[in-house]
Amino acid sequence: MPSVAVKLYSVFFKFLLKHRLQNRFQNTADDSVNGRLNKDFGVTTRPDESVVAANPVFTDGVATKDIHIDPSTSLSVRIFLPETALSSEPRSKTRVFNRRVDAIVEDSGSNLHRRNSFGPSSVDLGNGDHSLRRSSYGNVGGGNGGYRGYLPSIEHSKGDKLRKLPVMLQFHGGGFVSGSSDSVANDFFCRRIAKYCDVIVLAVGYRLAPENRYPAAFEDGWKVLNWLAKTANLAECSKSLISRGGGVVGGGGTGGSGAAGGDTKKSDVLRQTVADTFGASMVEPWLAAHADPSRCVLLGVSCGANISDYVARKAVESGKLLDPVKVVAQVLMYPFFIGSVPTHSEIKLANSYFYDKPMCVLAWKLFLPENEFSLDHPAANPLIPNRGPPLKLMPPTLTVVAEHDWMRDRAIAYSEELRRVNVDAPVLEYKDAVHEFATLDMLLKTPQAQACAEDIAIWVKKYISIRGHEFSY
Repeated sequence: MPSVAVKLYSVFFKFLLKHRLQNRFQNTADDSVNGRLNKDFGVTTRPDESVVAANPVFTDGVATKDIHIDPSTSLSVRIFLPETALSSEPRSKTRVFNRRVDAIVEDSGSNLHRRNSFGPSSVDLGNGDHSLRRSSYGNVGGGNGGYRGYLPSIEHSKGDKLRKLPVMLQFHGGGFVSGSSDSVANDFFCRRIAKYCDVIVLAVGYRLAPENRYPAAFEDGWKVLNWLAKTANLAECSKSLISRGGGVVGGGGTGGSGAAGGDTKKSDVLRQTVADTFGASMVEPWLAAHADPSRCVLLGVSCGANISDYVARKAVESGKLLDPVKVVAQVLMYPFFIGSVPTHSEIKLANSYFYDKPMCVLAWKLFLPENEFSLDHPAANPLIPNRGPPLKLMPPTLTVVAEHDWMRDRAIAYSEELRRVNVDAPVLEYKDAVHEFATLDMLLKTPQAQACAEDIAIWVKKYISIRGHEFSY
């Protein structure tokens, strides 16, 4: 059974959530000025949500930055860049980044360890003071400039290319009506995943209901994946335009003419102008320097898993139109699935911890348009026919479920459907765990949460490892 602390926090959580959902449901027809403005632009976080500011300095092994994606809406992402990206050497040749997870001591002071053979550790790369750290990649902190975060250069000072990391799009939970990409709990979870999986995490701040109902959140997830592809293409185009003739600059020497030097400078200015025309100034430098979009993973938490599954289906339908982005795997963590015909767990565990079934039905009523409300809506029930492309085309899908979660049976059934068509779709079930157990670990401090992060890293690394550096376990 869950611990006493989990049970007590669950009671408090359900009381607050029920009160908030009922208030939002009662106010959906309110045409106040604030309501109309919210519907125009959308909200990605609630005033009662505890959030943490972005920190572009590697103070704890991960730097973060917030990016506003769409000027017409509130869609945003928080980038989590692990410090391992600063190493240009392969992980197998970099001693400091190849420590085992059993050497990790969480910031909380927990002494829980688990022996295995994967994952970076949260290590201090010096005396612990990163405030004035400088590297050949740019100023990480200090200085007199306005921006004191990590600024990558195009190449390493020795001419080596910067290390490219896989990209993981993460969609937070909250029943489509709450939660945020910059909440304290989600920030803690994404930092842990970025370290364990050694990936760049893009936590998506999608628009919330009821201000923006279906399909707003799903469209936001798809828009971020397209933004990633556009950013990668712009970065490659800009790099190609600027690098042409690079060896000619300043190369007139004693035999060169002033006219030739002037022509070269004009040519360089022209290339830069063309690059800016193509959008070079809009390229996100962290992603341009370190992201490998050909190794992209989707990770969805609760209702975020529904968004992830939708984005994966759209990626399958788009095919090469998404190049260079390739979705190689996805992780569905206790997905927010439901249906009109209840499963065994939906009957037995209807009043389970944190998110009971009546509250979730209310959340679906707030999310789905009134004329489309149905528990068998394609966004809600993954087992209805004709939801999208054939299941056999779906990427490898890991499903995480909790023993005391009423949504578990339908998630397991969906995984079984994927396995029937030979998709790699294992299920990890955690004993004595509750819904959101891994992503609320900032509060719950359960041993299952760290084990879950480690298990996700084991499975994901099968699909994001570069050939010749495959992960062994």
